[in-house]
Amino acid sequence: MGRVRQPSPDVVAHRGASAHRAEHTRGAYELALEQGADALECDVRVSRDGQLVCVHDRRIDRTSSGRGVVSELTVTAMSEMDFGSHRELPESADELIRRPAAAPEHGVLTLDELLGMVQDHPRPVRLFVETKHPVRYGGLVEQKLVALLARHGLAAPVDRETSPVLMMSFSQWALRRFRAAAPGVPTVLLFNRFRGSWRFGVLPQWADLAGPDIQLVREHPEFVARAAAFGTDTYCWTVDEPADVALCSSAGVRYVATNAPASTRFHLASSPALAR
Repeated sequence: MGRVRQPSPDVVAHRGASAHRAEHTRGAYELALEQGADALECDVRVSRDGQLVCVHDRRIDRTSSGRGVVSELTVTAMSEMDFGSHRELPESADELIRRPAAAPEHGVLTLDELLGMVQDHPRPVRLFVETKHPVRYGGLVEQKLVALLARHGLAAPVDRETSPVLMMSFSQWALRRFRAAAPGVPTVLLFNRFRGSWRFGVLPQWADLAGPDIQLVREHPEFVARAAAFGTDTYCWTVDEPADVALCSSAGVRYVATNAPASTRFHLASSPALAR
């Protein structure tokens, strides 16, 4: 995935524009597209009826009006639950007052629906899909993902550099399974600490991009250049603070995952690193 360095990182909307709309909802992704995000990011799990749904946690308690484990609930059962009005409380009371009232969104967002949104959008938008582990169904989530991408005509892209979809995971086994089934779709190895040769930018052969968290990049900004020396681009999560945006820009990060696409784009445009 290595290539000539671009002047600014691509902005990836982490769970949509989740700083302003409930995460993993259609509204969050629609707002992210309105704010000019270059790509969208989602987490996926397998529901009881075998569908891939966009949910981060093992349970839906935090993000919906319902309760229960995702793998024990069908999409139909979740259709009555409100996923739009449930958001984490902000750090300050002032922010809570300024925040617009959340609109109800009944029903869990499926990956099939999100892929349709991306494909129907008038400008090219990439989608980063993270498969969650450990899960009850093990490798079934990767099997389902490959099958769904195939139905959308996305499982065998012309090349990895222009693939509309990228697959991500913290699990090396998940990446290996996915690479074996869909070798043309790029993969991102997510991590928040180094293992062995990763510190020097050398990743497993089934990983196309490095996916460190922002704390690791703060502590080791030189890692980005080390990975680039081996032809590996970097995807950094989750980047919201202006100082972190500037750091990623100056370090040469390829993709920044952010909860606030509009403000991150603004800070990238204002970064001194871009003026050099």
